[in-house]
Amino acid sequence: MKSGMIDFWFSIGSTYTYLTVSRLEEVSATEGIHFNWRPFSVRAIMREQNNVPFATKPVKMGYMWRDIERRAAMYGLRVNVPAPYPLKEFDLANRLALLGLAEGWGKSFILASYRRWFVEGQEPGLEPNLSASLAEVDRETVRTVERASGGDVVETYEAATAEARKLGIFGSPTFAVGGELFWGDDRLDDAMTWCKKGSLA
Repeated sequence: MKSGMIDFWFSIGSTYTYLTVSRLEEVSATEGIHFNWRPFSVRAIMREQNNVPFATKPVKMGYMWRDIERRAAMYGLRVNVPAPYPLKEFDLANRLALLGLAEGWGKSFILASYRRWFVEGQEPGLEPNLSASLAEVDRETVRTVERASGGDVVETYEAATAEARKLGIFGSPTFAVGGELFWGDDRLDDAMTWCKKGSLA
């Protein structure tokens, strides 16, 4: 991996990832670190591990929403929680992100999808979020969804998930610096320190 670069592994559908995507471009500019955005299916990996973090655990879910609310306030982000969870069209949202990143409109689409999810309560991958977020990046809904559902995008998505699995990634967001993994929005600073110094010391 090149110096000054971090692989940012994420899935739209991860709640804590809202905190990361909403500030990552500003962090990148401030710190001089390039982040390589890598969508994958954290859901597939979590199911393989029989890991259901919140959906069947109301006490833990309540803590999660309050934690996100606190951290969003710390970062100066708008948030209206609880938001719809888990997502019904998880894979479509992430395939669209993958397609968009390949074509240059992905980051703006991801930010728009997350903003509508966490501020307006609209699920990514479903209407009205779907069409509104695609329109924001000048993409027509039906045609873009068809392309995101094509075999080439599906194969790339599955390959990315296989790569994440091989790296030992099990959650979103995860920051990979060489062979080191840092899981969670609250580990972003550690990942950047490791990227710059090769240690946390």
